[in-house]
Amino acid sequence: QVRLVESGGGLVQPGGSLRLSCTASGSIISGYSMGWYRQAPGKQRELVAGISSGGVYTKYADSVKDRFTISRDNTKTALYLQMNVLKPEDTAVYYCNGHYDYYKLDSPIISWGQGTRVTVSS
Repeated sequence: QVRLVESGGGLVQPGGSLRLSCTASGSIISGYSMGWYRQAPGKQRELVAGISSGGVYTKYADSVKDRFTISRDNTKTALYLQMNVLKPEDTAVYYCNGHYDYYKLDSPIISWGQGTRVTVSS
């Protein structure tokens, strides 16, 4: 059973940066493709960034492309999301999750963690 713990969220001004972390316990995630997801108030949860199991392939939602960078450290079973030039519309609770198939990251299969809240506001 993989257990995911997200951290690194907080309050930041527009234009600022944050780095989110996701750690896994209970089982290794190196065999999973992983993604960062977010859920804004009143909206459905969406995939914003994904990375293949070996870290070679990445993909981003158009809304975050060129501002967010996903990375992973399989030796530490950790996943990261560097978020730059943050905008108020990035405000959401951010979660990590994954799937064995990189092309099925829209339907992750790991139990959800508690997420980490990001608020972008002046």
